[in-house]
This record gives sequence, C-alpha cells and structure tokens, in this order.
Amino acid sequence: MTYDRLVCANCAAPVNEGRCPVCRASRERLQQEGPFAGLNPMALIALLAVLIAAVALLAHQTV
Repeated sequence: MTYDRLVCANCAAPVNEGRCPVCRASRERLQQEGPFAGLNPMALIALLAVLIAAVALLAHQTV
C-alpha cells in the first residue's frame, strides 16, 4: 500500500504530510519497506507469471 492514500488515525491528516509523530513514523516505515511493498499479491503473481513465461520462451528458442 502506498502512503499517499493513507489517513492517520491520530490526527486525521494524510500520512504523506507527516503532521504528527505517528504520521512521520508510519511514513518512514512505509518508505523503508522496499519497491515491491506497494504491490498487491495479485500483481506480484502476475509479474511472476510473466517472468516464468519469458524464461520458458527463451529456453524454447535456444533449443
């Protein structure tokens, strides 16, 4: 999940603005999770399926 759509339960402001300590802590935690943390599980499965298909196609062409 991306933090630009989250609303803080402590101050009711968007988390990406970082108005309170809770917002700032949540924003820092979400930024440290990595590039694939924002993808939902279905997107990850689709990405994996495309990768497997590409490897299979490449292996088929080299034989």
